Parts: sequence; C-alpha cells; structure tokens
Amino acid sequence: MPTQTIITLVLVFVSVALLVGTGVWGLLGRGSQGQRRLSELSRPKAAAAAAAVVEESALAAVPDPEWNALLNALPTSRGTVRRLRREMTLAGFNSARAGALMSLSELLLPVVFALPPFFLLSGPNRWIAVAAGMITGYMAPGFVLARTIRLRKIQIENGLADALDLMVLCLEAGSSLDQAIVKTGEELDVAYPALGDQLNILISEMRAGKPRIDAFRGFADRTQVDDVRALVAMLIQTDKFGTSVSQALRTQAVVSRTRRRQRAEERAQKVGVKLVFPLVFCLFPALYVVMLGPAYLQFMKVFTEGK
Repeated sequence: MPTQTIITLVLVFVSVALLVGTGVWGLLGRGSQGQRRLSELSRPKAAAAAAAVVEESALAAVPDPEWNALLNALPTSRGTVRRLRREMTLAGFNSARAGALMSLSELLLPVVFALPPFFLLSGPNRWIAVAAGMITGYMAPGFVLARTIRLRKIQIENGLADALDLMVLCLEAGSSLDQAIVKTGEELDVAYPALGDQLNILISEMRAGKPRIDAFRGFADRTQVDDVRALVAMLIQTDKFGTSVSQALRTQAVVSRTRRRQRAEERAQKVGVKLVFPLVFCLFPALYVVMLGPAYLQFMKVFTEGK
C-alpha cells in the first residue's frame, strides 16, 4: 500500500476519533447521575434553589457586551444571529459567549482539520484530504449542536410525566401552583437537569413580574417539545376558566406517560431494521469466512492434487 494512502487513512481515522471524542466529552462533561446526586445532597436544597434564582437574575442583568459584540461581528452558518441564539438556547446555552464560541469554532475548525493533510500529503490526495477536512470541520459544530438539542428534547419528554406527578402531589398537599413548580424544579435537577433548568427559569420569570400565561408560553417556546406545548395550552385554559389544576395535571400526566411508552415501543420496533447494517457489514463476512473458508481450502487442495 502506498505511503500517501496510509497517511490519508490515518488522518481520516484521527479526524473521526476527534469528532467522536469531542461528542463523548460533551455528553459526559456534566458528570454522571450519581455524581450530580451527590453534589445536590451535599448542600441544602433551599440554598440550591436560591442560587439558581440568583444565577438567572444575574444572567439577565449582565448581558456580556463584549461577547455580544463579538457574536454580532462574526459570520455564522445558521443564517442570522437571532437563529443561532435560539438554537443555542434550545441546546441549554443561554449566554452570548456560547454563541460566539460556536461561530468561532465554525471558522477555526475547517483550518485546523485542513492543515495536517496539507503539510503531510502531496499530489491529488492532498487536496482531497484538505477538502474532506474542511468540510468535516465546518459541519462538525452543527452536528454537535443538533445532537445536543435532540438529546435535551428527549430528556424533557421523558421527564415530563414525573414532573406532572410531582406537581399533583404538591397541589394535593396544599401548595400553590407556583410552589409546586419550585419544588418540582428542585427535585428534577438531578434526574432530568434539562427540565429542572427550564422550570427554574419559568419560576424566575414569574417572580420577576412576568404574567403567568406569558411565562408558560415562553416555557413552550424555549423547549420546542410537543408534550410541553400541550401542557402549556392546558395550563392556560385552566388558568383562564378556573377549573381544577390538579385534575388537569393528572390527566396530562397519564397522556404524557402513554406517549413515552409509545415512543419506547417505536424505538424497540426499529431495532431489527437498524441491526441489518451491522450484521451485513460486520458479522456476516466473518461468519462466511469461518464457515466457507475451510471448505474452500479443501476444494482447492482437491483440485490441485487432481491436476
């Protein structure tokens, strides 16, 4: 095998390994569920809730003018800065610094991925590898952002039924709707941190004087989850007509849990189709070699001796 081909394969392997490593590091960066539980238990929950409210207030008070100016000056593949901010919010990054770093990564990663093949290769393979590196570096931040948004939406969908059950328990124990949301946000910070963060932001907006209906609608806009939209529509109707909130939440919890079970059944039914490609490309070739290899060698031996 030529040396240039070997170097190209090594560079492609390193690029894929870096992408996979970056994604795994991003997913595991917040720590495991057990570590989050230990950190939550190490401090009082009231102090944690107060710290969350203070953090949200400080975030609203300090707009990061330097990062905002850098974000507005940098080009982005998302079309507009407003769209980039919205997608970063859906991924759980509310600061202007995250958007600026996203734009910087889209500008710098193509150069970083294109430099090694440019200096290490020669001939036509050089430009093919350079083009592949630039495309990979340009598209990698978008793929990571889209995956983060999708995983965050899945986490919110899976935790919504448990959140509604907690709200019903708090309401039946004599708490108001605001107190039930606060308590639910505190309890879900460990199991479903994405949903817990959104509930903390919701209660912070309501405490800051935002009307409850507008706060609920903002909650639906920030998550972009169908189950949350249905919940917000139900809460708005309940608040407008004065019907029982606990009964409506109990019904919505049953619906949300049914949808979660249906989504799990749908994923289970797709497993058979998804296993076709690993079986065809990984298992079957090795199986054919093991089963047909000895017979092939025996046939060759017989035909050779017959001649």
